Amino acid sequence: MFYQLYEMNHAALQPARAYADAIRLLYSSPLNPFSHTELGRSVAAMAELFERSTRRYGKPEFGLKTTTVDWKTVEVSEKVVWKRPFCNLIHFERALPADRQADRKLLIVAPISGHYATLLRGTVEAMLPHADVYITDWADARMVPVTDGKFDLDDYIDYLIDIFHTLGPDVQVMAVCQPSVPVLAAVALMEARGDRLVPATMTLMGGPIDTRRNPTAVNQLAEERGIDWFRENVIMQVPWPAPGFMRDVYPGFLQLSGFMSMNLDRHIIAHKDFFMHLVKNDGDSAEKHRDFYDEYLAVMDLTAEFYLQTVETVFVRHALPKGEMTHRGEKVDPAAIRSVALLTVEGQNDDISGVGQTRAAHDLCVNIPDNMRAHYLQPAVGHYGVFNGSRFRSEIVPRILDFQASYGRSRKRSTPRLVS
Repeated sequence: MFYQLYEMNHAALQPARAYADAIRLLYSSPLNPFSHTELGRSVAAMAELFERSTRRYGKPEFGLKTTTVDWKTVEVSEKVVWKRPFCNLIHFERALPADRQADRKLLIVAPISGHYATLLRGTVEAMLPHADVYITDWADARMVPVTDGKFDLDDYIDYLIDIFHTLGPDVQVMAVCQPSVPVLAAVALMEARGDRLVPATMTLMGGPIDTRRNPTAVNQLAEERGIDWFRENVIMQVPWPAPGFMRDVYPGFLQLSGFMSMNLDRHIIAHKDFFMHLVKNDGDSAEKHRDFYDEYLAVMDLTAEFYLQTVETVFVRHALPKGEMTHRGEKVDPAAIRSVALLTVEGQNDDISGVGQTRAAHDLCVNIPDNMRAHYLQPAVGHYGVFNGSRFRSEIVPRILDFQASYGRSRKRSTPRLVS
């Protein structure tokens, strides 16, 4: 009933949101003399804060229309090249000359963690000048009818293997946060089966490979509560009239509440600063706030079976590092990986995936040659900074590009130029 109550409250506030938006328009209109006063801007700011705090944020757009390749601006268009009920594979197709040598294919695997794949907009934007980029665009479970079936961690791994087969040989894969585990599992299964379409390299960034190392508050909560607590307290049914009516899900608004509560003071200060920027007519700073929270507050539901299986496998049982993880009865053995180069990236201040949790992949992939592996710890960044922001662009991206260029199968492999 909690999900239904949430929807009812949201609907009940619709008239108040409409009134607040009308007040905002009235007191921000240049035709209104009060809009040029501090009092008028304060009224408009209060109205906008209320409206933004109570609205539901829809799925954002990537909005990447151009990029720079070979010092020239080229157009970018999004195309869905692979489609399943719970995922679309988006290709960011660049308008390049037909006679230009093709760049390596890069698959960015976005997390299913409550936010849309557009959270990685900055990641895609940074890689577009250097690679032929694809990204997994996961569906909001509340929008998928129950007739389309279930989606769990095993299905996730199946999707990845199918995508690797679709993209063909010599693909570079980059997993951001949560997908580090299923990507590693998919590659291990493909190597064990002798699959020739296994990726050339995999880059794991801020992922929970072994959450027993330097556990964070998120890791400790999962282990202390146990899977039964999550099943009884956070799994709800999608209410009518959403397309996924009656589907069991982990609602996105619960995930968002958890994330915001971890840094509540920071969010309160950010909204107070936003109010003051509006009052002082500081348009640039206010717009940066809108851009960030338009993305951050846009959340999606996760299927119950995927959420519960992931929590139990990764955070409660620690099945992968213990050698107990299976996929449809087949053992997942990272030691089977021999021909895929491995790069792990962590943030020094990461409060979601603690330092050492991603690097643990090297201890599991014991048969990858030493000259085909590298680790990088980025100083002074948190979880978000591992895949976005100025330090990501200036310090992490060059290392990823160098690693991928060195180990693509179409290129001669050399000694790593990265250091831990």
